[in-house]
Amino acid sequence: MADGRVDSGDTARSLAASVLAGLDRLTDVLVSVIGDQNPGYRLVDVVPRDDLWHSCHDNLRRVLQLIGHPGDDGDFYDAARATGRRRAEQQLPLDDVLRSFRLGGRLVWQALTEQARATGDVNNEAMLDLATRVWEVVDAISAQVAQAYHAAERSLVRADEQRRASLWEGLLQGRAADAGFAYEAGRTLRLPISGPYVVVAAAGPGGGDCVEPLGAELEKLGSASAWQLRADVLVGVVSLPGRDVVKATMAVGSVLATAAGVSLLVDGLAAVHTAYRQAVLAMRTVPPGRTGVVCLAERLPEALLLSSPELTDSLLQTRLRSLLDLGGDERGLLLETLATWVGTGGSATRSGQALHCHRNTVLNRIHRIEGLIEQRLTGGELPLELALIVRALPFLPPPRVP
Repeated sequence: MADGRVDSGDTARSLAASVLAGLDRLTDVLVSVIGDQNPGYRLVDVVPRDDLWHSCHDNLRRVLQLIGHPGDDGDFYDAARATGRRRAEQQLPLDDVLRSFRLGGRLVWQALTEQARATGDVNNEAMLDLATRVWEVVDAISAQVAQAYHAAERSLVRADEQRRASLWEGLLQGRAADAGFAYEAGRTLRLPISGPYVVVAAAGPGGGDCVEPLGAELEKLGSASAWQLRADVLVGVVSLPGRDVVKATMAVGSVLATAAGVSLLVDGLAAVHTAYRQAVLAMRTVPPGRTGVVCLAERLPEALLLSSPELTDSLLQTRLRSLLDLGGDERGLLLETLATWVGTGGSATRSGQALHCHRNTVLNRIHRIEGLIEQRLTGGELPLELALIVRALPFLPPPRVP
């Protein structure tokens, strides 16, 4: 410059070019420094040394180019973005990655100052400008690293979710009969391939919030579990080494406040698709508007009727059609009385207690029902098919309005 001062831009270009000439040696030093001062690389041990060397080499080169060419329109951030993506894929913590870039920034500044002292013609003002430039570049490079890291991380999460969803679909469709698929599903979902299992199906939105407490409760029983929210049904695959379905049902019921079903015991992941269908069927036996966790083993008659609509309709038509055709409040009253009568084994006294009315009132209603369905309900054992169809009454549509 005219006043004899050294231009800071010229200083930056000259010093950066000189340091670039020894880039390989500088890279060796940085790799050594990272090994000594950034223990995350050693502890996680996911970055091969050759990978680390080339990454350091490429990023040091770009840092020095940016320092020497401020305002250049060239893309000097390609190495930073590639490093961010690769370290995310290797699952190295971002803090460790950025710490290495700070170590690299200090090493670059040290190399520049040593070069400046060697030339002996750089003034303090130019060096202050250079220091500012160095850390501006390091900050900009680090921002690019972090941005690329987070983008790759989000992409990996999406890919993992898609992979897990695919495994779940295959599991619930019976693909675990293939040993290779069963191994992959078990490894990914952290479940044993063999051993007793039940499946849980729970209705209602918001079930995803229950996954962690459900897993914790089942772990107390020594049971591993995996959960997935499918539309509006939460599905759980539960390993039961103790084979105690009742305890597992109680553990699930202590967390869930919705309608849920638990399957019969099945053997291994290969049979989970069968247990899934059973769990959904058990869940459907919880009457509309009610909550509770039920085992299929306790709801077999209801499950039989739900899984065979033709049988259910036939029993309704032959046994209860006249009663169901009633309108108004009488239909509901008589249906409730009939269900209670069947539930008490035909006891007028116990039915009256359950219905909060006199036993004679119960008998009067039963005689009315007998006339409608043309079936004797007193003085002997109740017909099995009538007892069976009465259990389906909670699932019938609401009374028709005449």
